[in-house]
Amino acid sequence: MVNVIVILEIETQKIDEFLSVILENAAASRQEPGCLRFEVSRDANQPNLFALSESYRDVAAMEAHYTTPHVAKWREKSPAFVLKRWAVKGPVL
Repeated sequence: MVNVIVILEIETQKIDEFLSVILENAAASRQEPGCLRFEVSRDANQPNLFALSESYRDVAAMEAHYTTPHVAKWREKSPAFVLKRWAVKGPVL
């Protein structure tokens, strides 16, 4: 299993736009055969800070995820609202 953890700082005025795109992406991702989990969480103390928690069956499934139309849409739209991004990708130990 491979996990992807992404922390996103979102421009406050564009949170609604972000949520529209990321929740669509998450729902479509969960339909992928190799996606085991795709969750979106919001920090309770800093409302413009979000975490994406993704799990894939294997590296091939993760790589297939990055070729989907919903990820392409995310990549196109995200520069408009993402201020900072941190990510950790790798096998579950």
